[in-house]
Amino acid sequence: MTKRVVLIGHPVAHSLSGAMQQAAFDHLGVDARYELWDRTPAQLAETIAELRGEEFLGANVTIPHKERVVPLVDRQTEEAHATGAVNTLTREGRKLVGHNTDVAGFKVALDRLVGRQKMPRQAVVLGAGGGARAVVYGLIREGFQRVVVFNRHLHRGEQLVKHFGRSAAHMDLRAMPWHESILEAELAKAKVLVNATSIGLGDDSSPIPAEILMPELLVLDLIYKQTRLLRDAAAAGCTTADGETMLLHQGAAAFTLWTGEPAPIDSMHEALTAARADGVTSAEGEPGASAVAG
Repeated sequence: MTKRVVLIGHPVAHSLSGAMQQAAFDHLGVDARYELWDRTPAQLAETIAELRGEEFLGANVTIPHKERVVPLVDRQTEEAHATGAVNTLTREGRKLVGHNTDVAGFKVALDRLVGRQKMPRQAVVLGAGGGARAVVYGLIREGFQRVVVFNRHLHRGEQLVKHFGRSAAHMDLRAMPWHESILEAELAKAKVLVNATSIGLGDDSSPIPAEILMPELLVLDLIYKQTRLLRDAAAAGCTTADGETMLLHQGAAAFTLWTGEPAPIDSMHEALTAARADGVTSAEGEPGASAVAG
């Protein structure tokens, strides 16, 4: 029986994840099909219940469901519980386990961005959705001492900070109002800037003005293309990276969870490159820039 893995989101029309995961299944001869399921929040509970059937290996979960799916699973891993967000589901019999492989993907992306330098200790994170939660948890685990979260709706940023209250007790984690003067002041103190919003996905906008980017910044945009933010940052002399490394390695971790096999990273990367060459810019069909995370 051909096994099924599904991506659950709203919308999911264009998916780099689909190309990447199907290539991995095909490369290793795993008889599995990766499907895109566009499901609204009202359909989520019924959709998750379907996954308990024997034909499913598991699922990916994306915007806007990463946090909504948490109460619908039977068990969470440490990363899922710590972040309050789930992006991967596996089956144990008829029980569903929620995982967060974004955390593992972010660690690889951060390590590559920092390179041979000593790991920095101060960061600015833009956004407060599921992706931002994985980023903040990753920064906490890496020993960052100060992380400032900016979100268009301040209360969402404050909710994120409150969620991490206990695990971040040793550090200065705070949410601040999204004002240019405050952003500029915090970026002047920070070494790492992570954009975890969707600003720049659907158009050529940037979440912050180019003139407040300092040359010593390390800038990671979780969007899977050379956004205006990354171009502005490179022009300012910053070290930059887009979301491909995080996408690839979170996907590899999910593949191993579903199959028990080491992921064929090279084949997955080739499929990503080909999909991007065809103009696909979204890993999981995230909404465009009009629907900023938060």
